[in-house]
Amino acid sequence: MQTDYSADDVVAATSLQCFAYIYVSTTTFWTYDYACSFHEEWRFLLVSQWTKVKGLYIVTRYVPFLLLATNLYLSFSPNENPDKCRVLDNICSGFGIVSAICSECFFILRTCALWNNNKILLAIMLVTGLTIVGASIAVTFATTAPATYATSTIPGITGCYISSTSFQLFIPFLLLSAFELGLMILTLIRAIQNWRIKSGSLYAVLMKHNISYYTCGFLFSVANIFTLLLLNYAYHAILQDFQFVILAILATRMHRRLWHMKHDSNALVHVSMSEMSLRESPQ
Repeated sequence: MQTDYSADDVVAATSLQCFAYIYVSTTTFWTYDYACSFHEEWRFLLVSQWTKVKGLYIVTRYVPFLLLATNLYLSFSPNENPDKCRVLDNICSGFGIVSAICSECFFILRTCALWNNNKILLAIMLVTGLTIVGASIAVTFATTAPATYATSTIPGITGCYISSTSFQLFIPFLLLSAFELGLMILTLIRAIQNWRIKSGSLYAVLMKHNISYYTCGFLFSVANIFTLLLLNYAYHAILQDFQFVILAILATRMHRRLWHMKHDSNALVHVSMSEMSLRESPQ
């Protein structure tokens, strides 16, 4: 029975444990967010009309559950089969890509709404987005398909990681960060234009235009670029799916908040008109 392990074995085992802890924490955070917004969530789902955007919302909201469940299974199930690791990792990559695409669609729609649904701007963003999606899918699966997967040699340590060189995986996040930076700049320009017209607090205008959501997504993409380039073992992928979960939370939260503002405003107008009708009706 082997009792002495090399420094690489210990580091690899530690990275797998850290990876598992991150996913447990992310799942806990996701569940907590869902529990806190449960009433608001179901009010939106039950009251709002069925549209394509609502379907997009449901996919964006619930795909992370599948992503986290698959990653937890990958992290905690005993597995010494590299092919099984590859399949599960590719499934996780697929869920992550779908989640990121759906989340970014909400930010695209929001940016277009701020620019009065400019068709030229929408066409440019869609073409750019589709190009990034195609390039990201090609790079991701071209890198993971031939990659070598390894497990820990230390008993009791579950999970697996890509042991071969996978620096190319930073390219999708580089493209995503550039796209998010573009959305953030477009939103910032529109926010400043509105601020100059209406005056008031610049901070309030920026918050109204959800600039913090765009900034958060951009910073996570930059962080993933550095982790993929600088870290080894399971550490290099430690923030990838966490970013997808955060993007899903921000995108759905933004959409729910905007819907509630519009719905409550319409309800208030309806109540006011009803009161006026009652007052004007003959006694």
